[in-house]
Amino acid sequence: MQDKVVVIVGATGGIGSALTRKLAPTGAKLVLAARDAVNFATLADELSGEVLTVPTDITQPQQVKALIQATMDQFGQIDVLVNAAGAGVLKPYNSIEPGDLDRMLDLNLKGSFYTTQAAAEEMQKRKSGHICNVVGILGKHSMSMAAAYSASKFGVVGFSKCMAEELKRFGVKFTLFYFGGIDSSFWDNVSLKVDRKKMLSCETAANAIFYALSAEPQAVPMEINIQPDSHLFF
Repeated sequence: MQDKVVVIVGATGGIGSALTRKLAPTGAKLVLAARDAVNFATLADELSGEVLTVPTDITQPQQVKALIQATMDQFGQIDVLVNAAGAGVLKPYNSIEPGDLDRMLDLNLKGSFYTTQAAAEEMQKRKSGHICNVVGILGKHSMSMAAAYSASKFGVVGFSKCMAEELKRFGVKFTLFYFGGIDSSFWDNVSLKVDRKKMLSCETAANAIFYALSAEPQAVPMEINIQPDSHLFF
């Protein structure tokens, strides 16, 4: 990963921050994006090497464009995009408010689309790049109480596979990550009763992303599915 330019969206979240800490010692040039500007300074201070922080609300296309432009201005290229931002609404279908659905589609689906689209344009020009979209298992399998959340995540899978077809002749790889329950702040505001001690750690997720990024050039790890043994999906 030496000198690779890696844009991490959702960098101050559980998976994002674990990944930044894993990548920093490798010599990667990190671009950290998140809405939480307050935690940027603390995270950046922990990291070695070149780090650019860009407060970004990915639901706003102009802010996404500014993120990619800042990356190009600083480093001149984008080798990797990791979409690790997201939020969850888990409630019965008939309790889902229009605002709940809007939030899921705006952040999880549209935000991921905007960042993927913008980064892919730069990667296409260089005929090289790797886009990692953290989908979660509810983008592959259904679950009660997850209608709005799964709708947004199934959408991410759909556009990612379409873009992968368009971009494969330009050397742009896509990897989709279907993690089961991750013990992160995602669950802090979810009323569903869960045992977080039995979930996967953020470090496990970060290790899987690092594995995909470290694969030999001709290898394309298209999908990675990791589940806690307490709740398996096949």
